Amino acid sequence: MKMSFGLTFRSAKGRGIANPSRQCSKGSTELFVPASPPLDPEKVKELQRFITLSKRLLVMTGAGISTESGIPDYRSENVGLYARTDRRPIQHSDFVRSAPIRQRYWARSFVGWPRFSSHQPNPAHWALSTWEKLGKLYWLVTQNVDALHTKAGSRRLTELHGCMHRLEYNGRISAHCNICLPGSRDSPASASRVAGIIGMCHHTRVLCLDCGEQTPRGLLQERFQVLNPTWSAEAHGLAPDGDAFLSEEQVQNFQVPSCVQCGGRLKPDVVFFGDTVNPDKVDFVHKRVKEADSLLVVGSSLQVYSGYRFILTAQEKKLPIAILNIGPTRSDDLACLKLNSRCGELLPLIDPR
Repeated sequence: MKMSFGLTFRSAKGRGIANPSRQCSKGSTELFVPASPPLDPEKVKELQRFITLSKRLLVMTGAGISTESGIPDYRSENVGLYARTDRRPIQHSDFVRSAPIRQRYWARSFVGWPRFSSHQPNPAHWALSTWEKLGKLYWLVTQNVDALHTKAGSRRLTELHGCMHRLEYNGRISAHCNICLPGSRDSPASASRVAGIIGMCHHTRVLCLDCGEQTPRGLLQERFQVLNPTWSAEAHGLAPDGDAFLSEEQVQNFQVPSCVQCGGRLKPDVVFFGDTVNPDKVDFVHKRVKEADSLLVVGSSLQVYSGYRFILTAQEKKLPIAILNIGPTRSDDLACLKLNSRCGELLPLIDPR
């Protein structure tokens, strides 16, 4: 299956211009959602019962919750990256050791960034945010780097693999929550304020692998534009982690800036494939699982061990586990309830009170 997205980027007089002809319409958000059966009323009732009985619910989300926002995932049948192409994500070790691979990554990120950073939460993200505000959701763990939970107003949140939209406020970043804003999280204006700030965010962190210097992602985008004033590219597809598909010919002339402090290698503040999650963050999530009385998986096949390990912890603690995911998962045999439905269709039907 070949999909063309008409996403272009040109640098002219230091300014990048994204092709406006392809905005995030309802049609484009449907591209990456796998087929699923109609909602089963009995299954809806079973999930409602599961949520009603939960007093300290921990929710873990994966890429499947964001496909309805127009962001592709890796493993969904027929529509995931692995099904559509023979492309594979960049491995951490390759990124660290190879300048050409870093060049390819940053060229693709440069083109994909305006589109990726503009994605918005869908009803599933908003539902989980509401559950938190009503006291039903004890903690939220996401494997995604798209910041859509934060845009929806979630605050009791751990981003397991980091975030492409890391936002600093007065220089502070919460150790386990990806945003630190003043005021009560229960304020009616909080969600819209967070969404607005992140939508314009220039404080996403890019780290120097050599000296640790932090560079705002928005500033790096401007440096890309200055270094590549005549460079242009049309993407051949959109990848799950915010980069766009480009040919080797398009990439070879792209100039990548180095760290302004030491001339070192720059990398986004996220966990690449083949890298490991910070042990302190892992310990923190294990504690939250042990404090919970139930666990709900939303939109994850649990194929990656960084998330699967928490299911094993829940099993050891004999927590009831429910899974909402289109298609099989690694933990179906551990769940007391499995639902094959769209996250954005089912979650808003559940009354968290």
